[in-house]
Amino acid sequence: TLLVTFSSCRHHLPPILETFKLWSYFLIEVQPGPVLTFQESSAGLKRRKRSWVIPPLNVPENQRGQFPKEIAVIKSDYVKETKMIYSIKGEGEDQTPVGVFTINKNNGSLYVTKPLDRETKDKYVFKCHAVSADGEVEEKPMEIIIYVIDANDNKPIFTQNPFLGSVPEASPREFEFMIANATDADDPNTDNADVRYSIISQDPPQPDPHMFIINSITGGIRVNSDGLDRENYPEYTLLIQAADMMGNGLVSTGTAVITVTDSNDHAPQFEKKSYTASVPENKVGAVVVKLPVTDGDEPQSPAWMAKFRIISGNNGGFFISTGPNKQEGIITTVKPLDFEQNNKYTLLVIAENEVPFANPLQTSTATVIVNVQDVNEAPVFDPVEQIISKPEDLEVGTELTVYTATDPDTARAQTVTYRISSEDPAGWVSVDRDTGLIRVKSPMDRESPFVKDGKYKVLILAVDNVPATGTGTLVIELEDVNDNAPVIEEREITVCNKDSVPVLLSELVQVQFIHASLKL
Repeated sequence: TLLVTFSSCRHHLPPILETFKLWSYFLIEVQPGPVLTFQESSAGLKRRKRSWVIPPLNVPENQRGQFPKEIAVIKSDYVKETKMIYSIKGEGEDQTPVGVFTINKNNGSLYVTKPLDRETKDKYVFKCHAVSADGEVEEKPMEIIIYVIDANDNKPIFTQNPFLGSVPEASPREFEFMIANATDADDPNTDNADVRYSIISQDPPQPDPHMFIINSITGGIRVNSDGLDRENYPEYTLLIQAADMMGNGLVSTGTAVITVTDSNDHAPQFEKKSYTASVPENKVGAVVVKLPVTDGDEPQSPAWMAKFRIISGNNGGFFISTGPNKQEGIITTVKPLDFEQNNKYTLLVIAENEVPFANPLQTSTATVIVNVQDVNEAPVFDPVEQIISKPEDLEVGTELTVYTATDPDTARAQTVTYRISSEDPAGWVSVDRDTGLIRVKSPMDRESPFVKDGKYKVLILAVDNVPATGTGTLVIELEDVNDNAPVIEEREITVCNKDSVPVLLSELVQVQFIHASLKL
């Protein structure tokens, strides 16, 4: 039987020792493996085939006191029969790091020569040898494994300091937006590296001293209260604690700087609730009114930039756009307004943002009363172009037609008078100043160069009191009348009385040749 004596250790006993609960020196009897019989030596000893079985040794790091310290006693059962010499080879003895362990060659006491540091090296493996003094008996080398048991000698270290994060001001409770974490160099399988987090303080403490909460295990920082307001409290600084031993050990502190980012939590507000404006009728592109707004969100952000809609009262004649400064709506006309049809419009305008509201908000509206200004409009002929057909030989003074215009300014007492414009090149017609009756002023001729494609055009003017002038075109289609006798183009023809040849007359002459004079 191989006897191994271990020194006391309060932490991390080998499993085989946990059953004994011994806190002083104790003796373990390690059952041998297969027994091999040695041949008898000259000294009468039997050489037996054997193997050593020993559990790993556990040595705490950072031990204090005098060194070397005994950590185990290794004995060969051959010691009852002969003197045995012990030695070790491997890590911690003759391999790096050298000289950490040593053994008493006479009694097998194993020593550690200095404090161990688990974070530098957490495991040593070496071989123990036992040989009789006369060299006749040699045990098979035994592997010794020493685990360095962790002590809580490292405090948590934050991975950065400060931690920088941001959170939208409209974030709901329990919204996690950043993580602050720390590492611990101690054994991750022990409480020595079990880090827990907590928030020590919050600056500023408004509007709630507990605006944020930290997950004690993961370090995730979450929103804990309503009331984040970038406009009033744009930044928070948290003092965070990290403590090992599940929060009861060594402590480190760090900071988390939290920037509150803008959310669309302010609706744009009109500076006034109602506006009155005037715009002349018939003018397209006229600026009716500008509607300034204010917004409490971050300037130049989409949550601050306004957009506008006309939600009632628009018949299609108005359009609203956002001004260059993004804080005003501009209403313009997009089609002519008619004072006589509608001289007043009441528009309801709503202001919104380029992005949706973060939470339901009361929108701002403004009422715009638009008065259409009456403008003197020229009389209007109906139709604008009137076509009549008349024979070209009408006598002077004959009535051709009545061509009149109406004045759209029904709200005004207007008198319309008529006259012929300069666009009557032949001077063939006249118009009655009051009635618009058009007569033949001078004989008309379809064959005149002023007639194009059988049509003669005259521009008629209608003038009101202001005055404003409207125009209409009278198109007279002249019907041809047989008012021109045939003309023989060849006025003289010579024919020889001897050996005469035929002479070809013009087509017109051939048709009515009896009217021509022939000279023989």
